[in-house]
Amino acid sequence: MTVRPWTLPRVLPALCGWIALAALLLPAGNPLRAVAAGIFLLAGPGAAAVAWARPGPSWRDRGPGRVTAAALTVTVSLALSMLTAEALFFTHSFTVGRAVLALAVLTTLLTALPRRLPAAPARAPAASAAPAPGEPAGRSRRSRWPRRPSGGSAVRWRVLPVAGVLLLAVACGTASGAGTGVSAVLQPHTPTAAATGDADVPPPVGADRPPGSGPWREVFRDDFNGTGLDGSKWTTCYDWNVRGCTNAGNHEDQWYLPGQVSVGNGALTLTAQRQATSGSDGKVYPWTSGMVSTGRDNWDGTPRHTFTYGYFAAAIRTTDQPLGMFPAFWLLSANTRGGLPELDAAEFINSNQYVDLNLHAEAPDGTDIDAHYAHGPADFAVGYHVFGLDWEPDAVTWYVDGVQVFQVTDRASIPTTPMELILNLAVGYQQSPPPGVDSTQVRVDWVGVWQH
Repeated sequence: MTVRPWTLPRVLPALCGWIALAALLLPAGNPLRAVAAGIFLLAGPGAAAVAWARPGPSWRDRGPGRVTAAALTVTVSLALSMLTAEALFFTHSFTVGRAVLALAVLTTLLTALPRRLPAAPARAPAASAAPAPGEPAGRSRRSRWPRRPSGGSAVRWRVLPVAGVLLLAVACGTASGAGTGVSAVLQPHTPTAAATGDADVPPPVGADRPPGSGPWREVFRDDFNGTGLDGSKWTTCYDWNVRGCTNAGNHEDQWYLPGQVSVGNGALTLTAQRQATSGSDGKVYPWTSGMVSTGRDNWDGTPRHTFTYGYFAAAIRTTDQPLGMFPAFWLLSANTRGGLPELDAAEFINSNQYVDLNLHAEAPDGTDIDAHYAHGPADFAVGYHVFGLDWEPDAVTWYVDGVQVFQVTDRASIPTTPMELILNLAVGYQQSPPPGVDSTQVRVDWVGVWQH
């Protein structure tokens, strides 16, 4: 038995991993980021795993064997990439950098692990081989490397369907989960609203009204037609406001301040800026941003407006710089001051192509209840889109541009407590904005609440 040698094909997958990690330091939108990450995620981990285990055909094989080796490498790579992304996501620690780092370390370990190879059989002595016709005596033909045993090929080929089933299972888990995974690394840079000139495209006709299950009466409305925020309707922080605030539970990068909220030209604008800001909690935050809530001015204050059941809708144009940004339109319990339940009419987590729709609650036994759907893809940064949530005692239904897209009907999961309405632009949830992104905005054309 001999140990496999150190060759360029052996170390290349690990090298690609560290190159991909270094490429993430490039500015957002640089095509080298996607190219380096794509090559590594599609081939790196799988190539290292296949080279170490050698369960199937090799790249050195010719014809169908080489194609099979390529398919196996890509399948294993995608499975490992998706598993890594999901593990990070479900521990609320996902960032693109962490995912690539974890896979680069795994690939390096697989590259470094020794594996004993079967020694080549000894050649037969020249004297024992009869000379071939027409060949001078005393010269023997060069012995050939033995063919692979036919009995082992069936075992090797069985690895392909196993890897395929693994990839399918992971893909199904990603589709039914939060929709955050490896695709975040490869998300294309889409045209921004400013670049296309469609910043003020109105939502579809009829999307600004509640669904047909009426009758409805409007109980809250703000069209943002003035020149300043209406203080009778909104405050600019959470209930725990002390000269600003943040959501410490999400480990976000921003400190919310009133100056990041403005009203003009018929819209509410929330602005996030890369600016070191000292919070009243003694920490320094790298970003400052804006939010509005119908809640309290302080912990012991009285909420401006709370709602129990109804149809909640807002026309929103989300950020054109999605990476590292977390805009949201949501409802939070007025009784728990930050605790569950929570209804998310629209969340944009590091994406302007998918919107997350969530219900978070707590069962009587203390276990968490979570219902989730990711709707897309669509370019939510181009023009206004209406996101609606119909909260009834027996169902919660989500709408995008007037079309129903998700529903929860388990009465035990549906909140029954008064809730505050919130619009915010968080920064740094799951990943921080890339270098070169120093500010962004979210605009809201109107907000309305209807009840029966």
